[in-house]
Amino acid sequence: MTIDYTKRPAAPRIDYTKRRATPAPTPTSPPASASASASAPAPAPAIDLTKVQAAAPKLLDLYKSARISLEKAGMAGRRAAVYLVLDRSGSMRGYYKDGSVQHLAERALGLSANLDDDGTVPVVFFSTEVDGIAELGLDDYEGRVNALHDGYGHMGRTNYHLAMQAVIDHYAESGATDPAFVVFQTDGGPSSRAAAEHVLCTAAKLPIFWQFVAFGDPEDKQFAFLRRLDELPVPTRRVIDNAGFFAAGRNPRSLSDSELYHQLTREFSTWLTAATDAGIIR
Repeated sequence: MTIDYTKRPAAPRIDYTKRRATPAPTPTSPPASASASASAPAPAPAIDLTKVQAAAPKLLDLYKSARISLEKAGMAGRRAAVYLVLDRSGSMRGYYKDGSVQHLAERALGLSANLDDDGTVPVVFFSTEVDGIAELGLDDYEGRVNALHDGYGHMGRTNYHLAMQAVIDHYAESGATDPAFVVFQTDGGPSSRAAAEHVLCTAAKLPIFWQFVAFGDPEDKQFAFLRRLDELPVPTRRVIDNAGFFAAGRNPRSLSDSELYHQLTREFSTWLTAATDAGIIR
């Protein structure tokens, strides 16, 4: 049956009411004593530095930079399943060719090594449809994004909602108990704005945060929709604010690692608090 996404699409099918996520650390809680606080080590990242160094030495600087940003955001020791969604619409061709997409994937893997102890990042490639779902690992990431992209063939339009539903389904089937942090990359607005907005609002009840990252001219009007998604009112349109947005610019590779991780973690930290207060994360 063909679904008409110009109308309101069905709500996400997953029931997370029985899910329990690992509670966020509370670094602001009073320590037992001043001396204990001073001597206590910072909460450890999901994967130890020595393991990253052995498996993926080229990612070590990214891993360290991500850790610093997480610590600054009060999320040291936080656990989350990191997802990466990549746009394969026709206008993205240049960003695959110049390595921008591969570079973002490596940065996502550096972040994931701090947040998720399985050492992998599920990657959803989308255009008109979901073109493919794969995984990046510490031992299998170099050149992998373009190899996968080349294998998916034709580049189509930009249907956010199908990629979002694919993430929701994958997360449910994975059995994860920690929240999901989704880095959603695109260089344009969705083909169906109503469908994308509806899935985002419905998914606000789930332990999933969507961080949209735009490649291209930050002043381009096509990104107005993403800014609107970021600002959808609470609680009239969604139970909590479950999305962030920032523009990585025309040359995403020129954005420093520290700035990228700052932008990625800035609203995620706020969402963790709101989701915990709302009982979405337990």
